[in-house]
Amino acid sequence: MSHVAALHRSCSVCNRPVMQPFRPAAPPAASRARVVPAAFPSQRRSFEKSRAHVVCVRAVGTQAPPFGGQQTASGRAQQQPMQRVQQLFDLLREIGIAAAESGPTGFTRALQAGQAAASVGAEYAKSLQRGAPEPPARVLRKLFERLGSTYIKLGQFIASSPTVFPAEYVEEFQACLDSAPPVPWSTIRDILQKDMQQPVSEVFSYIEEKPLATASIAQVHRATLRASNRDVVIKVLKPGVEDLLGVDLRALEVMAKVLQFVDSSLERTSLVPILGDIKRSMLAECDFESEARNIQEFSNYLRRQDLESVATAPFVFTPFSSKRVLVMERLEGAPLTDLAAIRRVTAANPVDAEQTLINALNVWFGSVVLCRTFHADLHAGNLLVLNDGRVGFIDFGIVGSLAPASIQAIGSLAASAAAEDFESIARALATVGATRDDVDVGAFGRDLAALFKDFQEINPLSLQDALGAPSSSTAEAADQQVNNLLLRVVGISETHGVRFPREFALLIKQILYLDRYTRILAPELNWARDDRVDISMRAAL
Repeated sequence: MSHVAALHRSCSVCNRPVMQPFRPAAPPAASRARVVPAAFPSQRRSFEKSRAHVVCVRAVGTQAPPFGGQQTASGRAQQQPMQRVQQLFDLLREIGIAAAESGPTGFTRALQAGQAAASVGAEYAKSLQRGAPEPPARVLRKLFERLGSTYIKLGQFIASSPTVFPAEYVEEFQACLDSAPPVPWSTIRDILQKDMQQPVSEVFSYIEEKPLATASIAQVHRATLRASNRDVVIKVLKPGVEDLLGVDLRALEVMAKVLQFVDSSLERTSLVPILGDIKRSMLAECDFESEARNIQEFSNYLRRQDLESVATAPFVFTPFSSKRVLVMERLEGAPLTDLAAIRRVTAANPVDAEQTLINALNVWFGSVVLCRTFHADLHAGNLLVLNDGRVGFIDFGIVGSLAPASIQAIGSLAASAAAEDFESIARALATVGATRDDVDVGAFGRDLAALFKDFQEINPLSLQDALGAPSSSTAEAADQQVNNLLLRVVGISETHGVRFPREFALLIKQILYLDRYTRILAPELNWARDDRVDISMRAAL
């Protein structure tokens, strides 16, 4: 006998009677109501209407346990199929909601996806005919590039997440090209005028209509402020990008849930939570107010620690900035790895390359402890040596953060690294990561020692060739080298049952970048042991 009471109600759209099971332990319907995403305000009414209508497909008759609280084995056996049925109807309901949210944009994206898949599929068929089929990772990377902004950013996320994705995909997606045609100047001008609520000519005396840089999400223009005559750069979010990201990521989220429903073993891969992390990361990159806060927090840290004489970040002109427009001071300088360019820009005020590097190291390591977030994209183009010798940190779109316990472990890791005590390094890494109970710290340490030996044998001249021109293809080789080393660290760790959170992988990647720069600018400097470099993170210990 079923112990389910039924409530009769009518669908708010079609007025047909709907019978829904009454579950005494469930919260009120209002508390379970979904919030319509703010990214789709124009579709709010149609979404609510469609959402209300979806209740017509809800299942009736979910089996409840017998009164008395304890369920028999036969009751559990009967309930399991019913739970799967309920999960299926919940999934169908979510698919219906996602379709209502996406509207015409979703239909257009479906057509574009079909065209991209057909194009990549045709190329794959040709590779089969040649007898040399392309590997799956390369096929997926090419598909992502043709699907545009969302999938290009997703590819970059994969490339920067060796603790989450298989090595062959991390390596392949290093080559994911974030290139896109520029948005016409007339469109950019309209966005600026709408957000600034005044003519562009009243704010800027000059704007270079040809973009300084363009990518899938935003493009950048040089300009000069009319009132102060200060040189600035204007970063503008491309129109429609945020809505497009919302539609694409919602579709990926639903697909992940479908896959987990079809194959329940996939729940162990944490696919849906990973996509949630990706979604938060991507949408944060579309919020220039968030990037402005990251810059301001870093600048406040420099001021509090009396570091403004050695480092800086662009000043943000908040009266002219918004969620999709960021107006910043233009910093002119040379990439930290280009010695010849550094000498040119600092000709009037020669700098000591080694001391400049030490300044950069101290500033960044301090920010990991003393800022809410740390700069997590320290490739050579984002660290500049200015004409006054200061180090300029730019592009705070990608940041990371660590829990206090992880910061303490990093402090222990730094001290162990200085002493080349690899067993203690292994113990610190095991503290940071999620581990099995039976980690052999001694064996883990020996493997790390072997990796460190290989790392020390890398030729510094090849590093200088790779890192000296960050705008060239050789810079990609430098990124590849850093990522390969990070993959080896992750691979060794996972062999010993240690898995790191993505934020920790971001941190280690930045440390590897800084070590590369040290080997170019100051090859005799052992920054892990030099008293001038404070990597102890004392504030956290």
